[in-house]
Amino acid sequence: MKKTISSLILAAGIGLSSAAMSAEKVNIGVPAWTGAQAIAALLQAVVEERIGGEAGMVPGNNATIFQGMDQGKGDIDVHPDVWLPNQESFTKKYVDGAGTVELSNNPYEGNQGFCVPEKFGKENKITDIADLGRPDVAIKMDSDGNGKGEMWIGAPGWASANVNEVKVRDYDLLAFIEPVRAEESVKTARVKDAIAKNEGYAFYCYKPHAIWYMFDVYMLTEPKYDPAKYVMVQPSDSPDWYQESKVATKDALKKVQIAWSKSLRERSPAIVEFFERFSLTADDVSNFAYEISGKGRDASEVAREWIAKNPDRVDAWLGL
Repeated sequence: MKKTISSLILAAGIGLSSAAMSAEKVNIGVPAWTGAQAIAALLQAVVEERIGGEAGMVPGNNATIFQGMDQGKGDIDVHPDVWLPNQESFTKKYVDGAGTVELSNNPYEGNQGFCVPEKFGKENKITDIADLGRPDVAIKMDSDGNGKGEMWIGAPGWASANVNEVKVRDYDLLAFIEPVRAEESVKTARVKDAIAKNEGYAFYCYKPHAIWYMFDVYMLTEPKYDPAKYVMVQPSDSPDWYQESKVATKDALKKVQIAWSKSLRERSPAIVEFFERFSLTADDVSNFAYEISGKGRDASEVAREWIAKNPDRVDAWLGL
């Protein structure tokens, strides 16, 4: 027998009723960062245009999306951009423990660290994370006059923001740097403003991301990744996570993939077959993010344009 997804597409081509096709439904969780929003839009477009199903978009943070997938009721079925080990506390709970969530086997590679605008960094000889602890650098990053330079460490609800908060402490930067959590759009606006005014600024950065196409920035060096010096306890694991954690080393390279509710396999098998084959590269995601946040384009428009230009890759995802 042919795969379910191939059969559905063939049936759509010969005029199967829309009522039958609408049985394939999925609600995609949409986290706050642009890369995740781009991937969510791409998943939605493939489900709607190529499978003939229905795909809703549900904004939420990591905890909300994983809880929705765990419940398996269809309120939230998919997380489009799971960064591991950043979100390992969730995958251990719901993938390894409860067994209610499944992970893709086709990750792309992610890298994360801290960045500064190129001109500011070069003028002040900032190359390593420790340089942010120099008083002459910190004072140039102080925009509110409290004696500390501000550094964006991530958005509320991000596991990586928790890691970065611990890093600021364990890199001995707290006396000079104030870690700030805000939505990513706030960070992007602040980077643009700092470059325009030639002001000091530092921020959590990662690849893939639109930032590399938008501004001249570079990533600072950190101590080489050492698992013995990287002990991270997330708030979902312990109320004393901050005291129990110690992170004084660069993050290891990340594996980034999609995840979906195990219950979706019975409710929408064709969509799950697509998810199992779905794969992107870091460059794909960076380009998506740039088109959306850098050029201000609609995510669904960018996704549908990409599908039209890459039919062979989409066909491979669909098993054709």
